[in-house]
Amino acid sequence: MSYEVTATRRRPQRFEDLVGQEFVTATLKNAIQTGRIAHAYLFSGPRGCGKTSSARILAKSLNCEKGPTVLPCGECTACREIAKGSSLDVIEIDGASNTSVNDIRQIKDEVLFPPNSCRYKIYIIDEVHMLSVSAFNALLKTIEEPPPYVIFIFATTELHKVPATIKSRCQQFHFRLVAVEQIKELLAAAAAEINIQAEDEALYWIARESTGSIRDAYTLFDQVASFSGGTITYDKISNKLGLTSIDTLNALCENCIDGHADTAIDLLDSLLQNGISIEQFISDIADYLRSILLISAGIVRESLLGQAADRYSQKVLSTWKPVQIERALSLFLNLYRDIRYSLDPRYETELTVFRLCSLSGYVSASEVKAAIDAARNMLIGNTPSVKSANIVPQVSIRSAETEKQSLIQNVQAEYTQSPISRCEKPEPRMPTASFSTFETMRSLVAEKEQSDRKQPLPDAPAAPAESVTAVQTNQKAAEAAGQSQPVMIADLQEAAVQELMGKGEAGPAMMLARTTEWLLDGDIVHVTTDSALSCTQLQKEAARIAQLLSEMLGRNIRFEPVLTEEKRMMEQQKKTDIPIQAQILCSLFKGSIIGGIQ
Repeated sequence: MSYEVTATRRRPQRFEDLVGQEFVTATLKNAIQTGRIAHAYLFSGPRGCGKTSSARILAKSLNCEKGPTVLPCGECTACREIAKGSSLDVIEIDGASNTSVNDIRQIKDEVLFPPNSCRYKIYIIDEVHMLSVSAFNALLKTIEEPPPYVIFIFATTELHKVPATIKSRCQQFHFRLVAVEQIKELLAAAAAEINIQAEDEALYWIARESTGSIRDAYTLFDQVASFSGGTITYDKISNKLGLTSIDTLNALCENCIDGHADTAIDLLDSLLQNGISIEQFISDIADYLRSILLISAGIVRESLLGQAADRYSQKVLSTWKPVQIERALSLFLNLYRDIRYSLDPRYETELTVFRLCSLSGYVSASEVKAAIDAARNMLIGNTPSVKSANIVPQVSIRSAETEKQSLIQNVQAEYTQSPISRCEKPEPRMPTASFSTFETMRSLVAEKEQSDRKQPLPDAPAAPAESVTAVQTNQKAAEAAGQSQPVMIADLQEAAVQELMGKGEAGPAMMLARTTEWLLDGDIVHVTTDSALSCTQLQKEAARIAQLLSEMLGRNIRFEPVLTEEKRMMEQQKKTDIPIQAQILCSLFKGSIIGGIQ
């Protein structure tokens, strides 16, 4: 007897023999049992998944002498002829070589005659998507209303090329790729059938290389069996087919971990000298790194890895972190895309191996963020284990945007608790009766300036040097020079606050309400505050507040907020106490220290 390839020898002959197509087999079996036989079927799916085999099984089930039945006997004349492909009533047509209208016209003429010896005349058209548009159009009427004894079964790997008019006239069944575990079991049965010993590792590799196609798996199995003798092993497959062995990849990655770039390049050179192509090496090491990544995630299923988990280097698994393995895998995936446009693919591959040698120092963006957060926690004292005596605890470093958001939240909280905001919708508040208009304010300010010029201010009681404000210092200097003295205007502060509240600007209003000692020195309004944060924000809003004061007083006014002398000295002292580590972080991240606990 002549040799028969495994794919032909093990072609399914019953619905139970179809692997991985449970939906298709269940539906067809129920249709046969209930007598609901359609006049046209469309089988689609990847290559080697059982489309043509299912069409033949369906033909045998319908034409078996004991049928229609879901279990064709396989012994009657009809079953044997259909299995051999010699039945006159089951016509298999190659759609790729019968694409014209004339071929379809021949089918239309044949369907007029009843079957010779079978129950149904069945047309199996393989690769039906290859038919021309005219051929499809000529077939429409025939498949829509065929004679009761005619059944069409179409098979295609490219369903999108089949016209919708054809699809709508057929029952569609989509065949799926077969799982690796199921293909491995089929290969083991095939090996046992021909008395060949096969390692599970080798069978898993064949199953994974078939990418879900049973016919591809059987074809590759026949090729491997032809050079393996009576035993199929992964080492034989690796040596004969020019694959990179897992031991070599383990050695290559271990040298990269140790930083031995020279040894790693020598290993790469020996692989290429042995005839392994660069594309194959990249594919093998990418598959190796994928398996390493899966093992690091706790996935050790051999059907996914293709190898036993204990064959992978423990040094690689323990040294490289998952993020570093991801980086290595992405390097080789990008390399495979780049080598087609490379000046020399070998140069690109060697460069990637050099990069692999420095992978141990790779730090991801998430790790950088974690390090920054750790430094921040160390500086603010959230980490109890910090033992450095040079770092002042409870220091908060914030960016300008964070500082702004914090200020808004503080002002809103203060405004909510203040008497001004007790109404849900505050109405614009006008000044008190004595300041009901800007004209009244201007006149009163003018009168006060006149009276203060005529009657000098009384001597203030002695105060500590550190409590004297910057404005009071300017006042004494002005008195010594014989110039006009600044005028204390507390009512102007109340009017400005109420005016801002009336305009809905609660933030600046609350900051102005917390200031003290409003002095009008000519055309300059000096205010003092004991909050460095409020002073900074008031300086940013100085132009808007000055415009408001100018409208109220009827002349150009300049607004100048300053810190109290005591607060200013405390801020200077705090800056001198900032540790060098905090200063470096502020300079590096362009932040500022806005608070802390001594």
